[in-house]
Amino acid sequence: MTDRVTDRLADRVTDRVEVPTRMLVHALIREDGTVDTGELYGVADVLGMSDQQVRLCIKRLVAEGRLTHEGRGRKAVLHATGDTVRTLAPHPDFLRHAFRQDAGLAPWDGVWHLAAFALPETERAARDSLRDTLVHLGGAPLQGGLYVSANPWEPYVEEAADRFGVRSALTLLTTSDLRRGEHRTPAELSRALWPHDEIAARYDRLAAVARPRLARLASPEVLDPPQLLTLAVELAAELGRAMDPDPLLPPELLPAPWPGAEARTLVARCWEALDVRAKEAAADSPLLFRAYAEAAGEAVAGVRD
Repeated sequence: MTDRVTDRLADRVTDRVEVPTRMLVHALIREDGTVDTGELYGVADVLGMSDQQVRLCIKRLVAEGRLTHEGRGRKAVLHATGDTVRTLAPHPDFLRHAFRQDAGLAPWDGVWHLAAFALPETERAARDSLRDTLVHLGGAPLQGGLYVSANPWEPYVEEAADRFGVRSALTLLTTSDLRRGEHRTPAELSRALWPHDEIAARYDRLAAVARPRLARLASPEVLDPPQLLTLAVELAAELGRAMDPDPLLPPELLPAPWPGAEARTLVARCWEALDVRAKEAAADSPLLFRAYAEAAGEAVAGVRD
């Protein structure tokens, strides 16, 4: 990305957050797998979503088998299926790893992790799904069917290959001697394989969103449960936009200072403050937020120690 494009992205940074309706529903799943629709509509209203938007989203999620529906209107209860709940689980793990990297507790061992596969056109759907999963896990393509990560991703890759029924086509290997064209050093490879500027711009945006929300949470302003949930949903949405495409490269492979570390520190402080506020308001935290709060609490405690 050129400096001009980066500057344009920075110019558009505001603290307003666009939250997809689907993400809102998923974010409000509680530990027992339910979603209170009264709470859902209340938060949606604060975010500027119409009741019709929410109803259509629920209908689609039910049709996809991600939710079941019991009752009517704002008194209904939604039940997340097991697959839906499982899709929420990995994100706190990755966030926890990122915090450990930021704190210098996960130094890079110099090992590159590679995954290779070859599938015929008759298995195109599985091939595309596995490729997309590798990219989502932070992999970068080296050449056709060969991807590399700086992190030990093998359990996640194997789980995906099993899920798509292509485990026999998968080859995993590691090396500490990786070269690609003229790029030989780890730092050169990192710059060539992953879009540092684009990733950094997303974290600049996340920091711009987190700062005013942290100030609000630290103020004497009284915030009711729907307002707290709205702040949490906004933070989760922007955190997802920053972290989902982030390969979580070790600090040794990134320019310093890296904006991801500052942005995540701000988010950790927000989650800690949200957790305190929720307990004061005797509000029950959704599953995803509780996992984030635990990861953030560990990160904040680690920095203080």
